[in-house]
Amino acid sequence: MAKQRAGFLWTGTMVLALCVAHAQTPQQIIQQVVDAEHAADENDHSQWVYLEEIHKPKEQVLQWVAATPQGEVQRVLEKNEQKLSASQQRDLIQNFLHDPRAQKKQISESDHDNKQIDDLLRLLPIAFVWTQTDATATNTALHFEPAPHFHPPTREAHVFSSMAGDIVVDNQQHRVLSMSGHLIHEVTFGGGLLGKLKEGSSFSLEQAQVGPSLWQLTAVHVRLEGNALLFKSISLQQDDKRSDFEPEPATITLDEAATKVMTEAEPVNF
Repeated sequence: MAKQRAGFLWTGTMVLALCVAHAQTPQQIIQQVVDAEHAADENDHSQWVYLEEIHKPKEQVLQWVAATPQGEVQRVLEKNEQKLSASQQRDLIQNFLHDPRAQKKQISESDHDNKQIDDLLRLLPIAFVWTQTDATATNTALHFEPAPHFHPPTREAHVFSSMAGDIVVDNQQHRVLSMSGHLIHEVTFGGGLLGKLKEGSSFSLEQAQVGPSLWQLTAVHVRLEGNALLFKSISLQQDDKRSDFEPEPATITLDEAATKVMTEAEPVNF
């Protein structure tokens, strides 16, 4: 019996030692997350139809969105609490399909914002000091504060690195589940002449797995008090929720997306 207990004790000690040996620092966890997010951005060419609800101070939109490699086809169901008829919805879609400038502008803004996000993600391991605040079998929660000796290379990095906040990551796939941050002090550019963001300005976002190893952004909340534009397609005050994701062929065209998006049912309880 004593030998059995000694064997259990030895096994437990070895397991504990292995766990300690493989334990990651918060900085290493974040680097793994950044690598996983970057790889997904490079390699995930999936396309999706989803329901989107956008709230801005002067605009509210409910729409189905069908993504394609050439841009997004948007079927606007409601705008500023006014329902659009089926013919109005089709007219807006057809206007977009016959407007190369609008398509080009949409793609340009999307590419700009995606690069912006990728650049900011790459700053996470070096622009902040990280501490682990919680951990479960599936998720890990971390808190971040500005690194005192980091020198931001761009205006956007200057804003981002002046924030403190929290992030929750998926332990298995190393993807971001949620992230939130707020400015801990006012940020100005050119003495305030080129732009200013007030202390307390904040953002949050959520991601979810929508398919095997496939993740999509499901919510963005932005509350920036000031006049410094960071993203081309996101307002300083905006709530964006996305749901009901359905996969599409990776090679879907704009015309096919237009047909697809018109077949989606109008949602209830909106």
